[in-house]
Amino acid sequence: MAVSFPNQYPVNLSPAQRQSLSDITRVGNAPASKIRHAQILLWSDVNRDGGRLSSREIAERLEVHVNTVDRTRKRFVLDGEEPALNRKVRETPPTPPIFDGHLEGQLVAICCGPAPEGRSEWTMELLATEMKRRGLVTRVSAETVRRTLKKTSCNRGVSNAGVFRNGTAPDSSRRWKKSSISIQPSTPKKSR
Repeated sequence: MAVSFPNQYPVNLSPAQRQSLSDITRVGNAPASKIRHAQILLWSDVNRDGGRLSSREIAERLEVHVNTVDRTRKRFVLDGEEPALNRKVRETPPTPPIFDGHLEGQLVAICCGPAPEGRSEWTMELLATEMKRRGLVTRVSAETVRRTLKKTSCNRGVSNAGVFRNGTAPDSSRRWKKSSISIQPSTPKKSR
């Protein structure tokens, strides 16, 4: 069972803070967690009309854990209003990126070079294998190569990788082409 320390970090809101937190909860245009944290701070205020609520009462009303209430109070007292309301921004991604700028350049250089023998162009699997063969990466998937190349304008060795091979788009007007052959509607066959 969680132990709550209600008096360790007492929340004392100024009238301006109380008004801004009330606006957040009334409008409802913020993320749910921000609204919930604003409600926690409003109900934890020592100057609240009707007295402040205990951590357990707030947790029951908002259907959150008591520790969430205590952490929100602690962040408000130690760090201020913004850190208490908003989530902490992650400094690093959960998994580090495989390709940095240098490896992206190597991938594009391989991609823009001649295709391997017996192939007319590079495939994602061939590019991933070539990156591993050259010792640039220890492991990489074809999907990672595809996502990396999607950010660049690399064409995987094809002379023109666009939709229209000759570089010209067809006429965009809706003209009906006339045919010299006239098609007659088929007559239904008689059943025997």
